[in-house]
Amino acid sequence: FVSSQVEILDWETKKQLCFLDKVEPNATIREIRLMFHKLYPRWYPARQSIKLDPKGKSLRDEEILQHLPVGTTATLYFKDLGPQIGWTTVFLIEYTGRLFIYFLFYFRMTFVYGLDERFTSSPHPVVNLACICHSFHYIKRLIETVFVHRFSRGTMPLRNIVKNCLYYWGFAAWLAYYINHPLYTPPSYGKKQINFAVIMFLLCEAGNFSIHVALSDLRRNGSKTCKIPYPTKNPFTWLFFFVSCPNYTYEVGTWISFTIMTQCVPVGLFTLLCFIQMTIWAKDKHCTYLREFKDYPSHRMPIIPFLL
Repeated sequence: FVSSQVEILDWETKKQLCFLDKVEPNATIREIRLMFHKLYPRWYPARQSIKLDPKGKSLRDEEILQHLPVGTTATLYFKDLGPQIGWTTVFLIEYTGRLFIYFLFYFRMTFVYGLDERFTSSPHPVVNLACICHSFHYIKRLIETVFVHRFSRGTMPLRNIVKNCLYYWGFAAWLAYYINHPLYTPPSYGKKQINFAVIMFLLCEAGNFSIHVALSDLRRNGSKTCKIPYPTKNPFTWLFFFVSCPNYTYEVGTWISFTIMTQCVPVGLFTLLCFIQMTIWAKDKHCTYLREFKDYPSHRMPIIPFLL
């Protein structure tokens, strides 16, 4: 192969940052990132965005130089993404924080509800059940983060962790305050409502876990290439017949069931916001599938079968 040359320019100023000579044509973008990192140690690969066009999308690590629409001298553009933090660390911080905050309210710490005798009495059984379900949800998330998830993008901007934690921890505190409040009113339809919600909760949790395992299996060999997910022998994965992101479908179902179980307005509001955000994520993923795969199943919807 004839070796190529790569010049990397600043995406804003168009100033040349480096000129890489004798680059193998089959070099990947990941390898080019590492070459650039040797010249600029402060810009480690995770905080580099390498583009063909200053306003275009970042090139993926696995893309090969000779397959890009460039000549023997390739011009690429660099953008600094800022300090990064790994997604595993992000999720561990977020989920552990939510667990800890919820327990502060569940155990009715004196600095939260005061010392009034009414405020130290035994809570309604559904309050205990809600704590078990909430804890189960996030302990499951922690286990998935460590043992199941394989992230296509390894990092996110460090500055976002503060915003994420304020949002999720703040909501955890708000939900926990009302659910564990000594004056909390149990669900209107009593045990029937609670039992229905618990069954729905457990089914959605099992479904969500099954989808995460199925998606992880697509990347079992360490590949970051996007693949079409299909149903497996596990019945919970059959939702793939109808939607592109059943993990979000089950996640929303989990929070709907938690809302029914607790009959608490803040939980309902959180569920609504979760649904809106997950619908946005699901639509983005659905569009990615349609764009990258000409044979993608046309009957699938992003998050809700036959509707949305």
